[in-house]
Amino acid sequence: MTSDITITEVTNNQILKQFVKFPLSLYKNDANWVAPLTMERMEILNPKKNPYFEHAKAKLWLAYQDGKIVGRITAQIDELVEQRYHEKIGHFGFFDCINDQNVANALLDTAFSWLKSEGREKVIGPFSLSINEETGLLTEGFDTPPSLMMNHALPYFQDLITGYGMEKIKDLWAYYLKIDNNILPPTIDKLIKRSMRDGKIRLRPINMKNYEEDLKTILDIYNDAWSDNWMSLPFTETELNKTVKDLKLLIRSDFTFIAEYDGVPMAMMVTLPNLNEIIKDLQGSLFPFGIFKLLWRLKLRPNYKTVRVPLMGVRKEYQNTAVGGAMAFALIEECRIHAEKAGCTHAELSWVLDENTRLSKMLESIGCWKYKKYCMYTKTL
Repeated sequence: MTSDITITEVTNNQILKQFVKFPLSLYKNDANWVAPLTMERMEILNPKKNPYFEHAKAKLWLAYQDGKIVGRITAQIDELVEQRYHEKIGHFGFFDCINDQNVANALLDTAFSWLKSEGREKVIGPFSLSINEETGLLTEGFDTPPSLMMNHALPYFQDLITGYGMEKIKDLWAYYLKIDNNILPPTIDKLIKRSMRDGKIRLRPINMKNYEEDLKTILDIYNDAWSDNWMSLPFTETELNKTVKDLKLLIRSDFTFIAEYDGVPMAMMVTLPNLNEIIKDLQGSLFPFGIFKLLWRLKLRPNYKTVRVPLMGVRKEYQNTAVGGAMAFALIEECRIHAEKAGCTHAELSWVLDENTRLSKMLESIGCWKYKKYCMYTKTL
């Protein structure tokens, strides 16, 4: 006999902290899971601190059974999605649940009923909270830890989602690259050298003395480069400013480059230390000594071996051109060389839509391989 399931809305900080910390118990036997920093999660879900909520609203719920928390979920409505795509789309995210279809159904019923009551006609997810944050449900690659700003899952989650009647709509891939002693294929090496011979293409590291302006240039290139991507949303001005501020601790000038053509910024690549490798033993807490461990490992005595490339792009006017290809390959090689010099051995480049065959072929041509898959699901309400 199944015990009664109670769904409770998150309405205060005390319950929000329980929402944030629930995965600590759910994933306690999963050696590859990395607890996100509690402080960072609390801020993301706080409408007063996350500029996402300037154009979106969300509800959060916890599922209880026999007095214990057994699942969580969010539902979101983003005004910018409807303005850009002219559809009444709702999102769901932060889905974590015990292996019980009844609990999953209760969570999804609650989230989707609210979305329908708000006039949404279909739902897509998981987005935690938006496409510019953690996107997709991990369905392949459970045997390795998640990288910075990528999510993890338990293998049965996908069965709970499809068991509810949701259908897969997109596949997203994370690529892996062994960066130490990596040698460019001769044809690509020649393309880079030939394209850069006349001096029109110039790579320069981000100028930390001019950090805010340079990172805004990088994010502007990103907004343009990925504007035609599936469900893409450009950063708003407030989100851009917040991202610039948040990334300052992680940005390294020798890992972040802008490619200029005739003196105009046309491409960029941001490589970040894999924070998840650095915080794995902190169990989400920076107190009492976690903050010192974080700063020591990140800045004072860095010894991390993995990095992630979350931002890379070429402005649309140079996409599908030899110059654009040369800039992209040159950026990857420049960042790879500096990461290797810093003692790093592996990089994740993520995420890439399954349909983006141009980028997939480019990454595979330099030795990258697919090692994690994330799926997006949809359902008509």
